[in-house]
Amino acid sequence: MMEEKRPVVSIVTPVYNVEKFIRETMDSVRAQTYEDWELLLVEDGSTDGTPEVIRGYLEETGEGRIRLIRQEKNAGAARARNRGVKEARGRYLAYVDADDLWAPEKLERQLQFMAEKNAAFCFTGYEFADENGKGTGKIVKVPGTINYKEALKNTTIFTSTVMFDVEQIPKEELEMPVIKSEDTALWWKVLRSGRVAYGLNENLVKYRRAGKSLSSNKLEAIRRIWNLYRKAEGMSILNSCWHFCFWAIRAVKRRV
Repeated sequence: MMEEKRPVVSIVTPVYNVEKFIRETMDSVRAQTYEDWELLLVEDGSTDGTPEVIRGYLEETGEGRIRLIRQEKNAGAARARNRGVKEARGRYLAYVDADDLWAPEKLERQLQFMAEKNAAFCFTGYEFADENGKGTGKIVKVPGTINYKEALKNTTIFTSTVMFDVEQIPKEELEMPVIKSEDTALWWKVLRSGRVAYGLNENLVKYRRAGKSLSSNKLEAIRRIWNLYRKAEGMSILNSCWHFCFWAIRAVKRRV
């Protein structure tokens, strides 16, 4: 009797000026204990040596599961991710940002969990890391489930932890809006339809925070979440303020 073929996980990564980090990210994907995956690197017009680093890596490793997709010009992370999703071939769709790192068992554990829950939308816990990719010890724990109303107050769903089953949620529904915090806008759009996201409370991802200062990151996060409430969700100022208070409390707890 022939062994049943395991489903492929398509992993989408927008790539822009990450020559310092992209090798480590590719290494963390190649180290996965679940081996049926494809990695779609959507190169979004980098002005540094990122394309050369990727091409050199592919020549060195001979890795046929990694595809380099070139955008004609820089179009932003949302369009880059949408391009990757469009070209994805797998049953499952995952994301990893070009400077983040996965634990070796990330895909295997998440797929097991999704099968157990019959989940169409899943996310995991994660750990903040420094510029060198070293964990800081600050681990973000996630709830067992989160619905639309809860997600508006709690943006704990982190892009590099997310996985979708495209047999349950068609790819056409997973197009990211071209807006700042496009990932959060997509999670809300999916959950608004009545679906629930399932949280696997295990630390399987390192979120590398590099570049900007913490204060500038916080200000940018505030601008983005307010913009999402007002423009993506069409909330009134009063309703936006109400949800923003809950978001701010949880955001502080995640980072303290």
